[in-house]
Amino acid sequence: MNGRDVTANFPGRDWEVAEPDASVATTQLDGALDDLFGTGGAAPPPGVSLATLVVHRGRIVRERYGHQPDTMFGPGGPVDRDTTLISWSMAKSITHALVGILVNEGRLDVDVPVNIPEWRDSTRAAITLRDLLRMRDGLDFIEDYVIDESGNVNSDVIAMLFGDGVTDVASYACSRPSKHEPGSVWSYSSGTTNIICRIIGEVLGGREAVRTFMHDRLFGPLGMESATPRFDDAGTFIGSSYVYATARDFARFGLLYLHDGSCGDCRILPASWVATASDMHAVDPDNGHGYSWHWWNWNGRSNVIAACGYEGQRIIVDPSRDLVVVHLGKWVAETQPQLDLHLSTIVDAFGNPFGRNE
Repeated sequence: MNGRDVTANFPGRDWEVAEPDASVATTQLDGALDDLFGTGGAAPPPGVSLATLVVHRGRIVRERYGHQPDTMFGPGGPVDRDTTLISWSMAKSITHALVGILVNEGRLDVDVPVNIPEWRDSTRAAITLRDLLRMRDGLDFIEDYVIDESGNVNSDVIAMLFGDGVTDVASYACSRPSKHEPGSVWSYSSGTTNIICRIIGEVLGGREAVRTFMHDRLFGPLGMESATPRFDDAGTFIGSSYVYATARDFARFGLLYLHDGSCGDCRILPASWVATASDMHAVDPDNGHGYSWHWWNWNGRSNVIAACGYEGQRIIVDPSRDLVVVHLGKWVAETQPQLDLHLSTIVDAFGNPFGRNE
């Protein structure tokens, strides 16, 4: 992303852990971590941080873990380096990597209208893979996680993941009508990602072929041994929301993009594909982050990308600082601006590489 050495050593099973360089503002760094976890005399935070990992120049310089609360899905307990946690929408950025491998092999073309039978006789027939990757497909899809006091919700993402669409997420998303001309309006949509995942499945030949492809071409080379994708009953990878992995393994994924698509001397993604992750073309007025191709641009900075998910899941990749920051937790939507402020404080503790305001 910035001409750095893409053959840099990638961490093996045993990852070097060290103190930050003398140039790092460690008081600022540790203060932000205390704020996230409510330690060191800090006030209790409004959210629960389960894991935060800071990787600088290839070394883990800070690693903290919390306690998983009890939920309707089961009892909680302490979190450590071996605990797998949910990605939520960080999985969208993993989907970006899968598409990049297939595009590089000539098995997908971003500028050809996608072959969706449900769309053949409508405006939707003009939608390209580029439109889908940039969330500019024009489909009428409501991405809302708020349930009112009566228990009512007007949300396509909830219906898709937990309601009528749960057995076939892509078919649910494909059924949505057109609201805008393809390419004209940005609208964040988990349904869009699951349409892409159905296309991936069709190219590769179904659930087990996709699972093998993900392991052999992405997770395996990166050493992401814990990474576990989830599929629906129709066999589609639910790339909008469901990859489970440890904080360390999510950091390995971030390092892939930090290293311009290479893992040591093994190239997984073309550098040109990694560059699409910072091709900012929209800014979300709710969170201030920019949007590119299934990646966010942190605080609207095109030079810093982030995989972001529900409840405060984050992988922040800053090539100019040689930095990856991972946060996993349970922060509700209204508290995430505060979460992102703490995470920005962590990033800024590693100095301003440009010597000016970013």
